[in-house]
This record gives sequence, structure tokens and C-alpha cells, in this order.
Amino acid sequence: MHNIKQLVLCSILSFMSCRYGQMERAVLSAAMAGIDIRGAISRGLGAQGIELSETVRRMEESIPQMIVLLEAAVERCISLTGGSEADELVLALDDVMLQYISNLQETLKSLRTVCGLDNTTHTDASKKDAGLEKKEAPRLVDVSEEEEWSIVQGALQVLTVADCLTSRTSVFEASLRATLARIGTNFSLSGFGSSMDKLSAGTADDNSGAPLGGRAALDIATIRLTNLPDKSKKLLTVLEQSKDPRFHALPVTSQRVAAFSDKVNELVYDVLISKVRQRLSEIARLPIWSSVEEQGGLPLPSFSAYPQAYVTSVGEYLLTLPQQLEPLAEGISGSEAGNDEAQFFATEWIFKVAEGATALFMEQLRGIHYITDRGAQQLAADIEYLNNVLSALSMPIPPFLSTFHACISTPRDQVRDLIKSDGGAQLDLPTAHLVSKIRRISLE
Repeated sequence: MHNIKQLVLCSILSFMSCRYGQMERAVLSAAMAGIDIRGAISRGLGAQGIELSETVRRMEESIPQMIVLLEAAVERCISLTGGSEADELVLALDDVMLQYISNLQETLKSLRTVCGLDNTTHTDASKKDAGLEKKEAPRLVDVSEEEEWSIVQGALQVLTVADCLTSRTSVFEASLRATLARIGTNFSLSGFGSSMDKLSAGTADDNSGAPLGGRAALDIATIRLTNLPDKSKKLLTVLEQSKDPRFHALPVTSQRVAAFSDKVNELVYDVLISKVRQRLSEIARLPIWSSVEEQGGLPLPSFSAYPQAYVTSVGEYLLTLPQQLEPLAEGISGSEAGNDEAQFFATEWIFKVAEGATALFMEQLRGIHYITDRGAQQLAADIEYLNNVLSALSMPIPPFLSTFHACISTPRDQVRDLIKSDGGAQLDLPTAHLVSKIRRISLE
């Protein structure tokens, strides 16, 4: 009678073996369908910031809901199979998390439209700003100043989604790894591992009719695996690997979380740099560069050359960014992390945007074909202003920009001597030659 019960239970569990992963995927997918992470919809002017905030809130709230579903799946596996389906469980969890993150990415795509980015093509920011990427870069459509800052604030909040997803999945994966290790320990204590070694060697004792490990009681996990040596080896491999702290219980999830964070960073960068890109887009072709003194006019004194609106607008924007970033940084780092981490987060983004702005400005300077003395005087004032802004942000001045400023602010008849002098050793010579070409100065 005892053997009949064992056979019946083994048959039920063997059926479960063939379908467990599939059933768990179906259960999790159905539960996930009830989580609201629908994409953002375009609203009228003045409402983009509201739509952004609401969508980001849904995305962030969905993350702990999803983690609860995963934790419930782990508990089901242990209660229903004693852990014997742990290898199928991790595959199912990885697949469902892949589906969930794909949903988040689709929602993220919808945010680009709501953020007012009129071109969805986005590539590596450093390549775009270095002029290596020739595709049209995304930019904000024309909106009011107030709405522009509202969009910036909404976009910055998406960083909290990436931070929450990264931290929550990391904690869950560590917990899952610990659970797998505990299951492995339980099997080891029951003698399951050594019994499987005997089974694979063809020396297992099978004359008692008892389940593996010599237990008198029907142990659901060991009975489940008695007649499935291939399945048992696969399970033991996973349980053994889980002891390594470098082991990723959810390898695909780990990769996709990192990819999602990258996409979030791209979106935020595109929004933050878009205003700068708009202000600097036509600088190389400004008529002021080729302007000359009117006949009979007095020479333009250097102190009357004030920075133009395009560069003061960019500078004020860069100097305002810290106020926008620091509150968010404090929320992401958490109170226990202190102000240092929050400051680092804000500084990192400020540097990233300032570097992008500087690269865009330098790209425009390279596009100037000709500049008069009056234009040079005006450009010198513009560059000096931007350099002061970068210094206020503790940003280093690129050699290109410092050399360009030195050569454009020097009287035309003294540029050649500047380059040839000992002080010229401090200059970036290719840049100095470029300025000379723009100013039509012969260095021969």
C-alpha cells in the first residue's frame, strides 16, 4: 500500500514537472496584466508635466507590486514542490521579468513624445555631441518656459523608476539566491545529493521502497526526483551555482535592468540637453561674426561687447540645474546615505549636461567660416561668459575652448606672435591654426 501511494504521488509530481514552468509563467503573466503601467498619452500644451508625473508614478508603483508577485511564486514553489522545481522556477521568473521590463520600456518610449522630443532617434550622447553622429538629434518642440521646466522635472523623476527597479530587483535576486542555497542545504541534509551521485553511478540502493535519503515519511521533493536523474542533475547544478556570490539567479533580468537604466539616462539626457541644443543650433551662421564697423564709426571698445542672449540663456540654464537636481538626488540616495551621495548624483548629471553643452558649442565654433575683428570681439565675450559658467560649476575648461578664446580675443596683428611665442606652447596648436584660418591670418 505504501508503494502504491508513492507511485501515485510520483506520477502527479512527474506531470507537474512537465508543466510547472509553463503553469507558473501563466499565473504570473495573468497577475502582471492587472498592474497598471499603461503608456503616457499626449495632452494639450501645459499638461505634459502632469501626464509625465502620473505616468512615472504608475511605473514606480508597479515595481513593488511586481516584486510581491515574484516572492509569491517562490513561496508557491516551496510549498507545492518542496523546492524540487527551483530550476524551472528561476527560468519562469526570468522570462516574466523580461516581459515586465519590456512593458516598462514601451511606457518609456511613450514618454519621449510627451516630453516633446520631436525626433525619437537617439544614439550615444557623446557621439552626437562630438559630431560623429549625423542623424538629426532629438529636441523639444517649442513650449513655454514654465512648461519647459515642468517637462525637465517630470523627466528627472524617471530616474527614480530606474533606481527603484535596480535596487528592488537586486534585493529580490539576492533573496532568491539565498533561498536556492537553503533548498540546496536541505537536500544535502536529507542525503539527496549523495543519493543522486549513487544513482548516476548505478549503485543506489533500491530495495527498501523508501524515498531517497531513507526517510520513512513521503518527502515531496525527494519522491518527486526519485525517477528523474536528468532533472535532478539539472536542479543540483543550479543549487550548487547559487552558492557563488557572483551567481545571477536571474541573468536575463540583470541585463535588461541595466539596459532599461541606460534608456532612462538617454531620455533624461535628451530632455536636459534639448534646450541647450536649440539655443546653439545656428550659432555658426550668426551674421554678427561677419559684421564690420560702419563707415566713420568709432572702434568698438572691448568693455562694450556683452555676451549675447543665446549664451546667457544656456549659462543661466546650466546654473539653475543644481536646484532642479538636488531634491531628486536626496530622494534617490535616501536619508541614510547622507548628503555626500546626493551631491555626487547631482554633480554627475550637471557635469554630463555641461560637457554636452560645451561639446555642442565647440562644434558650432568649428563651423564658423569667417569672422571680422568686430565679430571676434563679440565671440570673445561669449566664450568668456561660458568659461565663467563652467568655472562656477567646477568644470575644467577644454583646451580647445581656452585656445579659441585666447586667439579670438587677441588683436589680429598679434595672433601670429602669440602662437610663435613661448606662451604659444600652452595653446592647442590645431585650434590656434583654425582660429587663424577663420580670421584670415597668415602664419607664414
